[in-house]
Amino acid sequence: MRPRNYIFLKDVASLSLTAFGGPQAHVAMMLQLLVERRRYINEKELLELNALCNILPGPSSTQTITAIGFKIGGPNLAYLTLLVWIAPAALIMIAAAVLISFLGEQGAPLGFTRFIQPMAVGFVAFAAYRISSKVVTTKLGIVILMVSAILAYFFRSPWVFPVLLLAGGSLTAFRFSAQPILEKKPMKVEWANFVLFLGVFVGAALLGRYTQLRAVLLFENFYRNGSLIFGGGQVLIPLMYTEFVEFKHYLSSKEFLSGFAMVQALPGPVFSFCSYIGTLSMRNYGITGQLIGGVVSTIAIFLPGTFLIFFVIRFWEELRKYRVIQASLEGINAVGSGMVCAAAIMLYHPIENTPYNFGLVVVTFALLLWTKIPAPALILVGLVVGLLFPN
Repeated sequence: MRPRNYIFLKDVASLSLTAFGGPQAHVAMMLQLLVERRRYINEKELLELNALCNILPGPSSTQTITAIGFKIGGPNLAYLTLLVWIAPAALIMIAAAVLISFLGEQGAPLGFTRFIQPMAVGFVAFAAYRISSKVVTTKLGIVILMVSAILAYFFRSPWVFPVLLLAGGSLTAFRFSAQPILEKKPMKVEWANFVLFLGVFVGAALLGRYTQLRAVLLFENFYRNGSLIFGGGQVLIPLMYTEFVEFKHYLSSKEFLSGFAMVQALPGPVFSFCSYIGTLSMRNYGITGQLIGGVVSTIAIFLPGTFLIFFVIRFWEELRKYRVIQASLEGINAVGSGMVCAAAIMLYHPIENTPYNFGLVVVTFALLLWTKIPAPALILVGLVVGLLFPN
């Protein structure tokens, strides 16, 4: 590689260790380091890439920084960018899952997590508020949000969520006439990455069905979810909870909430939470099985978004001019907001409904809304207090 590419990877590593606060904060830090300081791309290019990634399924900030790597040095640099960006948070979450699994086997109580469990619900509730206030701006969007929240709450099959996303996008796509008409040129589409995306999707489903190996099933589960999630890591939470806690019982609600709270205290992508889930899902297979589960889940959740950004980035300039594409985003975003609203309620149910726990949810929400205290600081305080007062 050229020296400039090594410097870029060093900058990505720096971001992976310091980029707290979710996709919006990640993009702000990318703007400061990669655009204003290093000038790998200009501000307009960064914002356009981020807009593209926000309309594709998968982790938007991860796709954005991968796309920057693609523009600078092609596919090879893009894959290295992806690896450097996700590795720190994924490794920490795998280690946290192994530790929790070990403590559980030794009969050690998880009392130190009792404060961060209701705090995690506060984080999800705040995410629901922030997402809906930004992307739901019409009466139809509000209706879609409410209906999707109700359906997501009462019908908790893992397949309900992708159906809702497709239905919401289809409803608003019919309103394409309200979008401005833009001049279009013929698109040149290279299908290789899309074929690869679909091939892995179908192949993983068939292999999982006929082998029934836990690691293969985990790959299929996370690859499918990574292929159908719009709106970032917060929208991923209700799917993960429904599938792995309520449906398959691989994790307890306490373990799930503890892991979600921990990932809020880490830099990098929220999707690294899946590394934690995959590790605990393989706890019956020993330490080697847990490590395999963590690695397989990490690869599977990030891979579809990577395939799709490689596929779309080549003809994005023309694709975004189609009014149907622009119009469908309203419904997709509204459904995503409704799913996060439902998740906040679902995640609270397993917690003991006491004034103390409910108060922690409200206080966490209020601190996030009205103060500038960073999320990692809140979580670390909760962990420290839990260690000092475990009962």
